[in-house]
Amino acid sequence: MIKHVVFFKLKDNSAESINKAKEVLLSMNGNVPMIKNLEIGIDFLKSERSYDICLQVEVEDKEQLTAYANDPYHCNVVKEYIFERILSSAVVDYEL
Repeated sequence: MIKHVVFFKLKDNSAESINKAKEVLLSMNGNVPMIKNLEIGIDFLKSERSYDICLQVEVEDKEQLTAYANDPYHCNVVKEYIFERILSSAVVDYEL
């Protein structure tokens, strides 16, 4: 099993903007078939080092991670929406 973790720092980190981004990320459930588990976390600390949103996705293996990265819904809906609204992101991919 592979865990894909991404942190997003949004240009507009208002509650409304963060909740909309969360909805878009959660919309991958049922639309991106290789996802085994999806979890979204919203930062509450708001420290200088904080990112606003954490996305955690689990897929079966490295091949499925590549398929996820290239999935049309992930690329054309989710990434398109999110990438227009972020200041920065960070990612970690690891085996469970």
